[in-house]
Amino acid sequence: MTSTQTLANEPWLSAAATRRVMLALGDARFVGGCVRNSLLGEPVDDIDIATPHSPDEVIRLVEAAGLRAVPTGIEHGTITVIANSKPFEVTTLRRDVTTDGRRAVVAFTREWVEDAARRDFTMNALYADAAGNLHDLVHGLADLRARRVRFIGDPSHRIAEDYLRILRLFRIHAWYGRGALDADGIRACVEARQKLSTLSGERIQKEMIKLMAARDPMPVLEPMSETGILAELVSCDVRLQRVQALCEVDRESGFKPDGVLRLGGLFSSLAQAKAVSERWRLSNEQRDRLSQMLSGGAAIRFDISEQEFKCRLYRTGSEATLDQVRLAWADDNRPGRRSNWKKLVAQAEAWKRPQFPLNGADVMSAGVPQGPQVGRIMAQVEAWWIDNGFKDARLQVLDEMHRIIAALK
Repeated sequence: MTSTQTLANEPWLSAAATRRVMLALGDARFVGGCVRNSLLGEPVDDIDIATPHSPDEVIRLVEAAGLRAVPTGIEHGTITVIANSKPFEVTTLRRDVTTDGRRAVVAFTREWVEDAARRDFTMNALYADAAGNLHDLVHGLADLRARRVRFIGDPSHRIAEDYLRILRLFRIHAWYGRGALDADGIRACVEARQKLSTLSGERIQKEMIKLMAARDPMPVLEPMSETGILAELVSCDVRLQRVQALCEVDRESGFKPDGVLRLGGLFSSLAQAKAVSERWRLSNEQRDRLSQMLSGGAAIRFDISEQEFKCRLYRTGSEATLDQVRLAWADDNRPGRRSNWKKLVAQAEAWKRPQFPLNGADVMSAGVPQGPQVGRIMAQVEAWWIDNGFKDARLQVLDEMHRIIAALK
């Protein structure tokens, strides 16, 4: 079904790079997120294109047009086409041959209906041609307008093809849905929830961190918890109220939603975070961030002194301290204290770490032989320097070094 609605005025559709790719392919349509987001007035980051051309044909056509083709997923029909330095994911129309809940064997097709039927949700199976005309093959436009995230066909069958779709239902609803979750979809997710254990940690964390970065993930986190789906992913009690408070602080203060910070907000201890980090195969950067935000000792108070806060910034770092401030703010989000928390956030964001004006050579030049004693003396001088407001007068620091060395004799 072709809709009278059009995307012709969308800047990404009329951009020179987009026109070059579509002109080279000829028979092709935009699909998925770029169409969905444009219709919802949401930002468009990636442009996915579907075509009846085989992968080899795609490569031949785009290279003939002077474009670069990268076979990023050729076994599944996907070629990344580079035009004007911008990537476009071009995928041949497909139908599933066999599925096992984690991966699918596909066959290429020239039928648009077959390609639409294998997708997950109706709002993700909307197509648009090069002129911006919409093609709705699974009645997705009505669902999109209602902000209703609904599986294509039988939800249980869709989920059995790929168990990650359990999490995708919640993630897509968190970002684009409105109102209650689809009852048939929830029922099918609950019935298949134990299959989540068959998924790789990498696939789980990708969906969950995106979910946590939605403007307000609480309308899906709560039913995930109530139905036992969250327990299949996180084997500990979680702090949903703290995540809700983090979301409220974000709205009140204009912070960008942060999926990793909110993930940290779920946990009561570093041990819990480490267990989930292992299960979900988080990156080293994500693991380190969770560890730092949850291992800062006593929670930061809203009335922390300026000197104590500077000491914390110096020892912990601005990024970890900022995470700790936002967690503490969520735990103590009282209207009368918001200005204090905002001030701490501003200080952490503006913090420039001072350079300690002493090194090991200075200590050894004062007669201390090379060895562990040098490090111990430097640590004592550094503690004095921090307690005295990071004095930048090198002579005062050297005087303190000499005083400490003299006391050791």
